[in-house]
Amino acid sequence: MEKDRLFTYAKALRVNQWIKNLVVFTAIIFSGELFTPLLLYRSLYAFIVFCLLSSGSYLLNDIIDYPFDKKHPIKKFRPIASGKITIPQATFLAFILTLVALIISLTFSLPFFFLSLAFILLHFLYSVSLKKYAIIDIFTISFSFMMRTFGGEVASGYHIPIWLLLTIFFVSLFMATVKRHAELVSHGVETRISMISYKEHLLDFLTNTFATATIIAYAFYTYFEKPPQAKTIFSEFFSTLFPTFEARKWMMISIPFVVYGIARYAQLLYEKVEGERPEKIITTDVPLIVTMLLWGFIVIGLIYIF
Repeated sequence: MEKDRLFTYAKALRVNQWIKNLVVFTAIIFSGELFTPLLLYRSLYAFIVFCLLSSGSYLLNDIIDYPFDKKHPIKKFRPIASGKITIPQATFLAFILTLVALIISLTFSLPFFFLSLAFILLHFLYSVSLKKYAIIDIFTISFSFMMRTFGGEVASGYHIPIWLLLTIFFVSLFMATVKRHAELVSHGVETRISMISYKEHLLDFLTNTFATATIIAYAFYTYFEKPPQAKTIFSEFFSTLFPTFEARKWMMISIPFVVYGIARYAQLLYEKVEGERPEKIITTDVPLIVTMLLWGFIVIGLIYIF
């Protein structure tokens, strides 16, 4: 019985969506500092804070969306919509999570505290107002990802190249648009106010636009930005074997994996209408998982080995 209760709360906190907060590690990964203990610790610290804030915002959103979620064929099974967790319980838990996260962020640094505060305020505005307006809602989701990314910058002190930052911006817009498309096709306009203003051809246009922008931004990053060469045992060994090796040119071989990843994600949308749950796609689709792993091995290899 206790195990079921814990599972219910974990589901309400959307622990499976904490994967989105991994974007805070972007700064140290692409700065060649992933294996620097202090910076890794600080980034992990930031990750935990954003996980707490995210769960608090999810609870708040489910409380506000309670009347709509009860009508949704999938969301009606969520803990709050189904009545497994009462609204007073959810409100108290959201308050505690947010308060703890802000206190922790304040002990970290003042800039990180203000960024964390801005993050939770953005989610609050999204829940009560911004999500009601088409286009603005998907841009708000993208800004949420950007703030997580900036959190990693503030935590580590390392900046992300502009083209990589734009890649994150556009890919988050792409995923948010795909999600809206899946919702429109599967459930129409009944479960979300902003869906009234969306049309399928508009979402198709936005999906194509953001997918193209993601690929272009990432291609520019791989060509114009020279990746740092982290000093590791492997990198010193390979620099001796290949003294003229230029990681910038080789980083471009990762482009096809990004293109395929986007194409595969779109395929799952249009063939299986799976885009409404992006975290499920990313963690269950084998071709997409293999693609992300291969992309990760190439990037890590070029920065930390070669």
